[in-house]
Amino acid sequence: MEPQFGSGLQQFFFRKMDETLKGEICDTVKMSLLINEPRITVKEVKVEYTDLQNGLVEVGVTYMYNQTNTRHNYVFPFNINEGTNLDR
Repeated sequence: MEPQFGSGLQQFFFRKMDETLKGEICDTVKMSLLINEPRITVKEVKVEYTDLQNGLVEVGVTYMYNQTNTRHNYVFPFNINEGTNLDR
């Protein structure tokens, strides 16, 4: 339903595994979560090369749930009145 949903990590396939790539993956994941998941606040994204021989990359995300509702939270019936500052 969301054509832009996802992080686009496939653009990094077959790239040299170095510190530059770690930074690019980290930035891409942070931006993707910022755009696609408004219910969380990202605290940290860690990229580790766990198996250089086989090209295994692990991405760890530390995040916190936002405690307030937003209009992106669709939980019936609360989405009718909560998460918006629009007057009806």
